[in-house]
Amino acid sequence: MTHLPIQNRLLQQLSAADIALLQLERMQLPLRTRLEQPGEELGFAYFVETGVASVVLANMTGKEIEVGLIGNEGLVGSSLALGDRTSVLETYMQVSGSGFKVEADRFIDTISKSPTLRDRVLRYTRYFAIQVAATASANGRAKLEHRLARWLLMVSDRTGPSFQITHEFMSIMLGVRRSGVSLAIATLEGSRLIRASRASITIIDREGLVKEAGGSYGLPEREYERLLTI
Repeated sequence: MTHLPIQNRLLQQLSAADIALLQLERMQLPLRTRLEQPGEELGFAYFVETGVASVVLANMTGKEIEVGLIGNEGLVGSSLALGDRTSVLETYMQVSGSGFKVEADRFIDTISKSPTLRDRVLRYTRYFAIQVAATASANGRAKLEHRLARWLLMVSDRTGPSFQITHEFMSIMLGVRRSGVSLAIATLEGSRLIRASRASITIIDREGLVKEAGGSYGLPEREYERLLTI
């Protein structure tokens, strides 16, 4: 394992002994790296350090929509802690970054030996369920501009105020047409909340973007702090 400082917020709460048990392997996570595939057995758990992973669900026609985001606050493969080795959703990197991977068997074994890791992972799993529920609510009720504002805030929470992303990719994540995303981006940019270019977004008024989200942003973020910052 590398001796570079750990950026993943779950790993930061573990002891050196727990970290040693996991035998983490640092890796690069380029754009579109697939971490989970539906119907496949999980070979690894991944602790994201930088970048953002999208958790997506495809309907019967194959159209995808994002149901969750994972960055340095969590991990991919938390179902292993619940005894489920089979992935149901697809997870891949939407913003390139880096992280650590640990073999599934070792992850499960370490959870059985480390009460701290088990507690952190189960609390994170609870938080992620809340995030998925909030996303479902936003997708079902919020206007596109509100949903986009929420999504941009969530990505920036994990990357900083500037990140690389295309309109096409955002349309897939939000489950809408690209033209709709382009119009919503133009609206947010016209309100001087963001600055957009062909393949990047910069948030220039975060407080204004929170207001624009219309109450759809904030609940999962507060619950993460309640559950995991103790």
